Amino acid sequence: MALDPMILKSLTRQVEPVDYLRCTPWARRKTPLGMGFGETRFASPSNSFKLLYIAEDLATSIAEAIIRDRFEGKTARVLAQSDVDDWGVCEVSATHPLRLLSLRGDACFKLGISTDIVGAKAHDEARAFSQELYERTDLDGIVYHSRLRKKNCMAIYDRAVTPGLRAQPVVQIERLAALVPALNSLKTQLI
Repeated sequence: MALDPMILKSLTRQVEPVDYLRCTPWARRKTPLGMGFGETRFASPSNSFKLLYIAEDLATSIAEAIIRDRFEGKTARVLAQSDVDDWGVCEVSATHPLRLLSLRGDACFKLGISTDIVGAKAHDEARAFSQELYERTDLDGIVYHSRLRKKNCMAIYDRAVTPGLRAQPVVQIERLAALVPALNSLKTQLI
């Protein structure tokens, strides 16, 4: 994949997220900035780096981490209490501006890469792209629009997490007063 350095530079943004949200399994509450290897959108296909994902609001964080595509083809949009019992959420803020590649708007077109990198359910192309970006640049991560909500999300590379982010303690998601309004905005009912 050929990535033009001048276009990469033109799409690089100094971003300092404040109170972005991270949904995380409750079992991992003691390490709110903990990361592992996975098969997420921008994860390393070779397990050579880890990522931390954060979203600009609670509804987007829930949509990306918990709901995902579970309601596809269904008319009822219902989450059982047990679907959220094992989840927590924490606020994450940057300690200084992060250098992120913005893949919002027409960025994929400008880079000459597939729009599937940010818009497809399948992650193979996005993972290969992220691997190359990680290896060829010193960027801290990627800012993009959620394919589910079109709101800002960030995938922060492991090399930037410890020096660049701080997190508040993880709280049980079901205890948040904002949970019901967030679910309402997702047209989802909690039973």
